[in-house]
Amino acid sequence: MRRRHEIVGVVTDVGPGVKNFKAGDTVGVGYFIDSCRSCVSCGSGHENHCPTLVLTSNAVDYDGATTQGGFSDVLVVDQGYVVRVPEGLPLDGAAPLLCAGVTVYSPMMEFGLNAPGKHLGVVGLGGLGHMAVKFGKAFGMTVTVISSSPRKREEAVERLGADAFLVSQDSEQMKAAAGTMDGIIDTVSAGHPIVPLLELLKPRGQLVVVGAPSTPLELPAYAIIGGGKRVAGNLVGSVASCQAMLDFAGKHGITADVEVVKMDYVNTAVERLERNDVRYRFVIDVAGSQLGAAA
Repeated sequence: MRRRHEIVGVVTDVGPGVKNFKAGDTVGVGYFIDSCRSCVSCGSGHENHCPTLVLTSNAVDYDGATTQGGFSDVLVVDQGYVVRVPEGLPLDGAAPLLCAGVTVYSPMMEFGLNAPGKHLGVVGLGGLGHMAVKFGKAFGMTVTVISSSPRKREEAVERLGADAFLVSQDSEQMKAAAGTMDGIIDTVSAGHPIVPLLELLKPRGQLVVVGAPSTPLELPAYAIIGGGKRVAGNLVGSVASCQAMLDFAGKHGITADVEVVKMDYVNTAVERLERNDVRYRFVIDVAGSQLGAAA
């Protein structure tokens, strides 16, 4: 079961010197397949911030080849960029964890937004947002979903287990929740104001931006000076962070909510993605797509 740059499968063979894995192991490959291994980021265990990171798909590898990612029927990756999928995690629900999962898990760990009893806000209830809710609840946190769409309340509270729901365009709701949150994970990729989100934070609260709006964020200085509030960004996570996230997910039975499709459905899936018609990730079953028979 695969997505383009979030791939899980079974090892078919290993090269000389490989000690971490063997044929038959269930493994995963995330957003990137290599890095320079010599920069400050690589040396400090944050290879996901390497300036010459080699992405798993639509990138150029150090040997000049174009990476094909999860649309390949076979993938060769250095063992240092491969993670082990715990027993019990289904392949389809585990695949999106390697991008959406680690993208929210990594900053939650880094900024201490993983402590029982702390209050976490999650902006947006899409592929990343629903994972942030699941991890937050597994950490024992109070989780509030913040959305512009009131119709997502039932999904957030009743099905995913969020403790509360805020409509971001309701000024009274937002005012009542001001100063109540220890941290916020902002997963929204459409342009939106962040000052109202910062007002929800307690003093020294942390806002982490993991969505990627095409328009610039508007951040007046007064919005962070008062209360010593902080804004950070995050890009997926290191290999070690990804493995830790998978281990945690395996322990708590956390998977992404997915719809599994075959390769011949990809174009339709893309059209549905443009309409935001998926809850919450499409996963392509490459092994079950009978590509050889189709050829």
